Amino acid sequence: MSKLLIVDDEVNIRAVVREYAEFEDYEVDEAANGMEAVELCRENDYDLIIMDVMMPKLDGYSASKEIRRRKDIPIIMLSARGEEYDKLFGFEIGVDDYVVKPFSPKELMARVRAVLARRKAPAAAEAPAEHLKFQGLEIDIPGREVYVDGKKVSMTPKEYDLLFFLVRNKGLAMTRDKLLESVWGYDFFGDDRTVDTHIKMLRGNLGKYRRFIVTLRGMGYKFDDAE
Repeated sequence: MSKLLIVDDEVNIRAVVREYAEFEDYEVDEAANGMEAVELCRENDYDLIIMDVMMPKLDGYSASKEIRRRKDIPIIMLSARGEEYDKLFGFEIGVDDYVVKPFSPKELMARVRAVLARRKAPAAAEAPAEHLKFQGLEIDIPGREVYVDGKKVSMTPKEYDLLFFLVRNKGLAMTRDKLLESVWGYDFFGDDRTVDTHIKMLRGNLGKYRRFIVTLRGMGYKFDDAE
């Protein structure tokens, strides 16, 4: 049985999420603010955290960073703000998903299942080991390392997953729905903006090789190193 931590200063939201989570046989703990969440994570092990952003004492972003210093726990962020800047900031600190309020509890549970499934999937089953080079861009898939002109680049886990998937399907057009299904682990409940936001972050890290991530207008993306 997976154990979840629900962190939100609104009692009603915690109650609704708990009800749906327990209906799906998850064990649930609650915290009313970021400080409580950090303390609970010091004392307990959780399979996933559902974290609100705006909270008293310690906000969700700060709490997530503090928790991640000690434990690698997947985090789904909740926020009433859906601007791209807010999502970018969340993804940059390594959150696994971002859900905008008001949200559907059923959709949230679908995202919880997807994130847990991705974390539990054995890495070896994803694809054969590969070490690839495209001009000055080096990609070490088994080592999960990327180098731009010999300099190691640091990216979020999902950026690595997205790049590796595109590279493994080099030259093939990938719709946003396909990327959501294959990289994030869900399709119907996905949000196209999630893909676009991560592509923007990924391109920023690839420097001059950002051109290898080709936009297919109205469809999606593909990896193509052809001049």
